[in-house]
Amino acid sequence: MRSNKTRHVKLWLLMVIAVVFWTIGTGFYRDLSAKSEAAYEELKVFSDVIELIEREYVDEVDTKELIQKAIQGMVQSLDPHSSLLPLEAYEDLQIDTKGKFTGIGIHITMQDGFVTVISPIEDTPAYKAGIKARDRIIKVDGKSAKDLREAVKMMRGPKGTKVVVTILREGVKKPLEFELIRDVIPIQSVKSINLEPGYGYIRLSNFTGTTTNELEQALDKLENSDVPLKGLILDLRNNGGGLLNQSIKVADLFLDEGKILSIKGRNKKNTKVFKASASSIARNYPLVVLINGGSASASEIVAGALQDHKRALILGTTSFGKGSVQTVETLRDGAGLKLTIARYYTPNDRSIQAKGIEPDIYLKLRRLEPTETSKKDEGLLKEKDLENHLEAEPGKEKQQDSKGEDKGKSEQKDRMREAELRIGPLTVEALKFDNQVMRALEMLRGYEIFKNMKG
Repeated sequence: MRSNKTRHVKLWLLMVIAVVFWTIGTGFYRDLSAKSEAAYEELKVFSDVIELIEREYVDEVDTKELIQKAIQGMVQSLDPHSSLLPLEAYEDLQIDTKGKFTGIGIHITMQDGFVTVISPIEDTPAYKAGIKARDRIIKVDGKSAKDLREAVKMMRGPKGTKVVVTILREGVKKPLEFELIRDVIPIQSVKSINLEPGYGYIRLSNFTGTTTNELEQALDKLENSDVPLKGLILDLRNNGGGLLNQSIKVADLFLDEGKILSIKGRNKKNTKVFKASASSIARNYPLVVLINGGSASASEIVAGALQDHKRALILGTTSFGKGSVQTVETLRDGAGLKLTIARYYTPNDRSIQAKGIEPDIYLKLRRLEPTETSKKDEGLLKEKDLENHLEAEPGKEKQQDSKGEDKGKSEQKDRMREAELRIGPLTVEALKFDNQVMRALEMLRGYEIFKNMKG
C-alpha cells in the first residue's frame, strides 16, 4: 500500500510535468504528436522511479533533493554551460554580473587544501587591515573554513556588520586574527595604465554591468593625457566573459558601423544581429588585442568583431572557443535555470564554438621567471575539451579530446601566479616582464614610425 506521502509526491510531480509541458509549449496540450506522447510516457517512468526510491531505498531520501539532482543531470547532459543554479549559486551569479557585493574585499581560491588569498582588493576592509596575498584563511567567526563556497558565504554579509577572519601566514608562527567591518565592495573589471607617453594599456578582467562605463572612463583618461594617444593595448587574456550586452557595447566603442555579432538559435526569437553605431569620439589610433586560452565568450565576441573589421591586430594564443549564448530563467523556487539558446558568429559569419579566435600573430606567454604553464600551451582547458560541448554548427558529430583531462591538470602554483598577475595591482614594472605586452608595444611603436616615414 502506498503511503500518503508517496502518492502526494507522485501527484505533485505529474502536475509539475503537465505545467512544464503547458508552459514551454512542447505541444502536449496543443498537438498530441507521437513525440510529445512518448515524452510524457518517459516522464511517467521518471515519477515511478522517484516513487520506488522513496519506498524501497535503504535510507530515507529527500525527494526535493532527488528531483533537483535529476534536473541537474538532465540539463548538464546537454552541454557544459547549461545547468540548474541553486538559490545560492544564482545569487552569486547575480552579484558577479551587477558589479558589486557586500563583504571584506578579497579574491580567494583553493590551494593545497586551504582557502587562500589571491589578492586583497584595494581600499577595502581586508586591504586596510593588512591581509596579504597567499594568506591562508582557516577560520571565519571561529568556524573552520575548508570549503571555498562556504568561506565566501561566511565572509559576505550586510554592510556595517563585523566578521573575524583567522589566517595562517608564511613566516608567522601563530595564527593571525583580523576583525573586519563589512562594506560594499565594487568589482572592478577594468584597469588601465600609461606604459609610456602616448601608449596605453587596458586590462578587462570580465564583463559586468559596469564594464562599459569603466572602460569609457579609462579611455577618457588615456586619451586626454598630456601626450595624445598613439596606440592602445587591450588585454582580454584570462577574461572568461560575462554579460553579452556589455561585450557588444565594448566592441562598439571602437567601431562606427557594420555588424558586431549575430546569434543564431533554434527559435526565431533567439536569432538576432547586433550592429555598431557611430561614435561621438573618434578613436583612430591603432589597437592591439591580447588573447589566450582563458579568453572566452564575451572576450571572443570583442576580439572576433575587431579582427573581422580589421580594427585591431590580435596577438597571443588561440582563445577558449565558447561560442554559445546562455540565458538564465528564474524558477518558482528562486533557483535559476541557465540554458544555452544560441550560437554566436563574428561579423564574417565565423562560428567560434569549439574553435576559438585564432590570433593574427601567435605568441606564447613567456615571463622573466618562466612558469610551468607557459611550457604546456598555458595549461588551459579549452571549450573543445569539455564533455558534451556543442560543435561549431548544429548537427555535427561531437568529438572528444582524450587529452582534455591532462590539460586540466595544471600546477596550482602556476594558477596562483597567473591569478595574482591578472587580479593584483597594475604596474608598468610588472608588465615589462610580460613578453606579449612588450611585443604589442613594439608593434605600436613600429606603426607610428612607419606612419611618419616619407614615401
